[in-house]
Amino acid sequence: MAVPKQHRSSSRRDQRRMHLFLKNPGLVLCKKCAKKILPHTVCQYCGMYQGRQVVDVLGQLAKKEKKAKQKQVSA
Repeated sequence: MAVPKQHRSSSRRDQRRMHLFLKNPGLVLCKKCAKKILPHTVCQYCGMYQGRQVVDVLGQLAKKEKKAKQKQVSA
């Protein structure tokens, strides 16, 4: 029967088990498009942050993608 050579401390044991206790991040709804985003970040769907347009999301897309995105944001 195998016997461990060294005692494993509770700290080392708990560090190994740390990933078992991870929680999902708390998501909030964007005020403009109502998509779930991380708090204190720019919305990647509409480009708004604290009621201001920070990133021009539509300007970075191709023509076909622009139309689809505009329909999605307006709805």
